[in-house]
Amino acid sequence: MARYKNYNLDQTKFIPIVFSEQIIPGTFEHTLCFLIDEHLDMSVFDARYKNDDVGSPAYDPSLLLKIILAAYARGHTSSRRIERLCRENVIFMALSADSQPHFTTIANFITQMDDVIQSLFTEVLLVCSNQGLIGGEMFAVDGCKMPSNASKEHSGTHAEFAKKQKKINRAVRRLLAKHREEDASGQDNEHTRRAAEEKNIDSLRQASRKIKKFCAVSEDRRGLKGKIIKSNITDNDSAKMLTSHGVIQGYNGVAAVDDKHQIIVGAEAFGQGPENNLLKPMIETVADNLGKNYTHNTRVTADSGFHCKDSLEYCIDNNIDAYVADGNFRKRDPRFVDRDRYQPKARQARWFKAEDFTYEPDTHTCRCPAGNAMWSGGTRVIDGNHYRSFTGYLDKCRHCPLQNKCMRKPIKEQGRQVSIKLATNKKSGLTTIDKMKEKIDSDQGRHCYSRRLGAVEPVFGNINTTKRLNRFSLRGKTKVNAQWLMYCMVHNIEKIQRYGQMT
Repeated sequence: MARYKNYNLDQTKFIPIVFSEQIIPGTFEHTLCFLIDEHLDMSVFDARYKNDDVGSPAYDPSLLLKIILAAYARGHTSSRRIERLCRENVIFMALSADSQPHFTTIANFITQMDDVIQSLFTEVLLVCSNQGLIGGEMFAVDGCKMPSNASKEHSGTHAEFAKKQKKINRAVRRLLAKHREEDASGQDNEHTRRAAEEKNIDSLRQASRKIKKFCAVSEDRRGLKGKIIKSNITDNDSAKMLTSHGVIQGYNGVAAVDDKHQIIVGAEAFGQGPENNLLKPMIETVADNLGKNYTHNTRVTADSGFHCKDSLEYCIDNNIDAYVADGNFRKRDPRFVDRDRYQPKARQARWFKAEDFTYEPDTHTCRCPAGNAMWSGGTRVIDGNHYRSFTGYLDKCRHCPLQNKCMRKPIKEQGRQVSIKLATNKKSGLTTIDKMKEKIDSDQGRHCYSRRLGAVEPVFGNINTTKRLNRFSLRGKTKVNAQWLMYCMVHNIEKIQRYGQMT
């Protein structure tokens, strides 16, 4: 019979560890320690501590920053998880010098990073620039929408909140009336059901108080055009956004990326879904981080989400060589002429479109598909394009046999409305939108824009997938922006580790 050596898994052993030897050159931790110890100005944290003469000594901000960024690089955002790593992981023991900070200390340090993170991010970016990791040939701007630490079920306007509060109060009154009837009749109530209903009443009352308090201290949020948009009780800086995965309540993490080594040269989190007004602040952020020479001598690319007249005019006025695609960019590209080959045929439109109306440019008159004349409501300009509006006569629309194909809603006070796009007056010159279309449709424009995808999308893939930042864990724009900058800084440190020199 075979014999084996005895073993015991319940025994312990003390292993001598030299913490300085655990930070191996060439690793992310070694690069992180080198930057924090040699290049970053950690004195920016001194102002938050008031323990010069009295009070307990504080944890060194350098140690806390090292373990937090190292945890983010491994996809850990939980403060409790980071605390556990400092107790059980040798690398984190070495980074923290075996100090083992409490999770509340780590959480408080993270939530107070908003006033210093921008300067730290800029210093890391300057290291990238000094080591030649920033090409300065092309910057790609894009956004990544992620959920926040807030529920979209707690979103709405103040009018919607008032209706919801009334509904909650009615439910509470119904439950209380039911309990009074049961008590008066002497019915033998189930103890478990009664306890559950009373717990439900407490929850409803708490929700009602929360809504009342929020409406008392805040006003309706308004969008870019002054229209009332939905607020959020939990995090009012966040916004509802439409993504490929559905509607979320969150923030839009926007980044400007250099295409040489995919260094993030500018980053900011915005509490809005639309991106058409974000190109200007991102270019200004890059100019603040690197200097105006970079933005004036570098091509800037962005997708159709950033396309609007104001952004394009800003680029022209500031001599920025921008390539911003519009929604029909692919349709005009002859290389994508058969892009819909394998797409299912679209269903026939139920209602008449603007193309179905007959417009006479010489007389500025319009007739509906039924042949009835319409009266003109004047002209307006949208994104540099001129439109003339027309409205059908009420008596004609009300008795029109084509009403089911023309009117989406029942006729009340006015007939069918339609806006006809007017032809561009070539003699007066091209609009800003038209100039960008000609620019991006050129061979050089298509070549420059084709590089955008390979520059910015891998960055979001690294942060979202490898670093596992698929949602923001903090609340409030300042705190979320600080978390976004820290992840972007981790990304840049990895680039220094791979392509830079630690000397």
